[in-house]
Amino acid sequence: MIGKLKGLVDSFGDDFVLIDCGGVCYEAFCSSRTLQALPRVGESAVVFIETIVREDMIRLYGFSSEGEKGWFNLLMTVQGVGARVALSILSALSPAELSSAIALQDKAMVGRANGVGPKLAVRLVTELKGKVPSGPGIDAGTLGLQAALGEGVAPSAITDAVSALTNLGYSSAQASAALARIVAREGDGIKTETLIRMGLRELSS
Repeated sequence: MIGKLKGLVDSFGDDFVLIDCGGVCYEAFCSSRTLQALPRVGESAVVFIETIVREDMIRLYGFSSEGEKGWFNLLMTVQGVGARVALSILSALSPAELSSAIALQDKAMVGRANGVGPKLAVRLVTELKGKVPSGPGIDAGTLGLQAALGEGVAPSAITDAVSALTNLGYSSAQASAALARIVAREGDGIKTETLIRMGLRELSS
């Protein structure tokens, strides 16, 4: 079983990369985010791999982080989500954005991905609520605050700031993620007006 590839980028396709490992090129299918994050042809790269074996094929799926790989596997536990749809979701949303959308039950955010209709978006946020992939890159504090927002039990200053930021055009997942990062740095005693200003700076940086 292949867990990670270290080698040189040989070439790119529309939805895959070829990694040259000592003269043997491995084809790994990736989200568009991972493809964009990889270095140029001829440069060294590290790709985390999930190997899927079926009767008629063996296919490698590549990820820029263990967090993205974890979400890929978790997404495929939902009925109607195969590898192609999982990669489409990870192309539309970063692992952090996906965590936020599920914690906040933001069906519209998840529905941005190609191949995810309204019914599947509902199923995703419902079945994955409270679940996160294990491994590095998962911020339990941030997810806890986002879950509190989703349950309606977060401090009023934070919920008011999220509401203000969403009225300015940001999604609830983007707004809550930005405010969660601020609270993690500064503490939770910040007034609503200050949170809004800090949130705008965080979202524009």
